[in-house]
Amino acid sequence: MTVFLSAPDGVLARVGDHLGYSDYLEITQERVDEFARAVGDFQWIHVDPQRAKEGPYGAPIAHGYLVLAIGTALTPVFKVENMKMGVNYGLNKVRFPSPVPVGSRLRVGVTLLKADVVKPGVLQIIHEGRYECEGASKPACVAEHVGHFYF
Repeated sequence: MTVFLSAPDGVLARVGDHLGYSDYLEITQERVDEFARAVGDFQWIHVDPQRAKEGPYGAPIAHGYLVLAIGTALTPVFKVENMKMGVNYGLNKVRFPSPVPVGSRLRVGVTLLKADVVKPGVLQIIHEGRYECEGASKPACVAEHVGHFYF
């Protein structure tokens, strides 16, 4: 379920709140292979299912940066209303505590960490994305995303 926040006051009022979870998305071998082609990373733990079965994870795994990038494909947890545009400004911290095996289902939970009007008409938001594989004990990725929303 998407949470709608108006810029800037509705966002500022929710700092510190967990905003919810996305829907789950299955990580397929086709998606991993497409990402490998897009970035030129053909390491066998990602793209060779037979060899990966005998590797350290027992199956092929998604690239860490695919996991991070796929946040945009997951159902949006929140949307900022009353804005002209939003842009990714960067990341403060990214960690990949556990692998994402091909065939697993991934979702992201979002907590709004900080929000400030950094100049007139520009709201900077920092939110934590906690990417989780269904049934896993540790997150696959934890990242602090920084976005600029122009209103």
